Amino acid sequence: MADLARLTQIIEPEAAALGFDLVRVIMTGSEAGDGERALQIMAEDPATGQLLIEQCAALSRAVSARIDELEESGEELVEGNYHLEVSSPGIDRPLTRPKDFGNWSGHEVKLALVDKIDGQRNIRGTLIGIEGDLVTVDDKQAKRHSVALDMIHSAKLVLTDALIAATRPIDTSGADEIFEEEEKADD
Repeated sequence: MADLARLTQIIEPEAAALGFDLVRVIMTGSEAGDGERALQIMAEDPATGQLLIEQCAALSRAVSARIDELEESGEELVEGNYHLEVSSPGIDRPLTRPKDFGNWSGHEVKLALVDKIDGQRNIRGTLIGIEGDLVTVDDKQAKRHSVALDMIHSAKLVLTDALIAATRPIDTSGADEIFEEEEKADD
């Protein structure tokens, strides 16, 4: 087992020291397919909302060194074997912090709730925003739902054309060097 609150206390300063915001820390099944678990760290560069591969590697090295240091001093942070996975949140990112619900208002979102509200455990619709601790979503039937943050089990943006258009590319260097060849018609 792992104490995610304690791991977050350890990981957050490492991310901040590199200039990153921590999005979430979870234990999940490993994507390596070996049946082991993964400590998944998701972070973003506040300037881009994403991380480059080099930034993921830097955060992975910093967190790994810190965890090793604490475990060598006798603190067991994660019981058993696990993989460390560091990633960017991606375009259809999870919404985990109050500011995420404000930053991504106007986009389509899926909420999974802790308990049913108005007979629904899942809500999908346009994210209106957050006020205090209430997240507001307009669903497809034009019904407005206001849900307390602590009632949201998980929230994720839905990949739409509008979301893609709103997401800045991180690195466009070389984009002006792409050339398309015209096909020649047979005479």
